[in-house]
Amino acid sequence: MNAYQVEVRITPRAGLLDPEGNAVQHALTSLEFDGVEDVRVGRLIRLRVQADSETAARDAADAMCRRLLANPVTEDYEIALAGGR
Repeated sequence: MNAYQVEVRITPRAGLLDPEGNAVQHALTSLEFDGVEDVRVGRLIRLRVQADSETAARDAADAMCRRLLANPVTEDYEIALAGGR
């Protein structure tokens, strides 16, 4: 088995309200950063996954996202892998 660094980026789905993003945008505007037109706030989760292959590591991360890490109704997620060791 190899260890894979996995990054999962989770963001609110397009078209859904993002109260945290709205709050950040208003705060930036109040600080006179006027060029900001849209803010979406998400989260980044880094995992170290033991797996036989990159595909297996990605599949495991995808299952984790569907079952725990992300809410598939309201959030999108992207999985990125760094090489195994």
